[in-house]
Amino acid sequence: MKLKGKAFKFGNDVNTDEIIPARYLNTIDPTELAKHCMEDADPGFVKKIHQGDIIVAGDNFGCGSSREHAPIAIKGAGVSCVIAKSFARIFYRNAINTGLPIFTSSEASDVIKAGDRVEVNTSKGEITKQGHRTVYKAEVFSGFINEIINSGGLIAYANPGSKTGEGKVEVKAKVKEKEKEKVKVKKAVKKRKVKAKK
Repeated sequence: MKLKGKAFKFGNDVNTDEIIPARYLNTIDPTELAKHCMEDADPGFVKKIHQGDIIVAGDNFGCGSSREHAPIAIKGAGVSCVIAKSFARIFYRNAINTGLPIFTSSEASDVIKAGDRVEVNTSKGEITKQGHRTVYKAEVFSGFINEIINSGGLIAYANPGSKTGEGKVEVKAKVKEKEKEKVKVKKAVKKRKVKAKK
């Protein structure tokens, strides 16, 4: 898959409170969170961004509190991916779980400037600037992680095509519970039959 968009550049240690301020954490609705994405880092961000644009940052992007609202807000705002020198560990995992593609590349982070047109080949882990031949390498996700991101997040991956909101895990658990109940009923019926014969 190839992602293309305009680069929005941020520095080091962009924390989750800058990505989505705590005053907006009374919802997990992506549309509502998106309205305030990056508000404390760049107040005009949501007015400037277009669907598919890319955030490029320095070290330790997503540091601070472990709120999953941060990647949800970024994805909801239409950002196709985030490229950074490094990511805070919990943000990294939250991004994967919410289906936000993120790429670690020190070279790309240094070279890409605000306003550059950027292309990311997600399957090859290749980042290029429009009009430049140099290809910058980024970490390629493993098959399992790639499937989660391509599905749109962990919940969607666990529950493809569901309209009930129940994941595969929950469905399997319920099926097992029903099977156990059937076994209990059968045993109870057998006991009654045995008692009736006596």
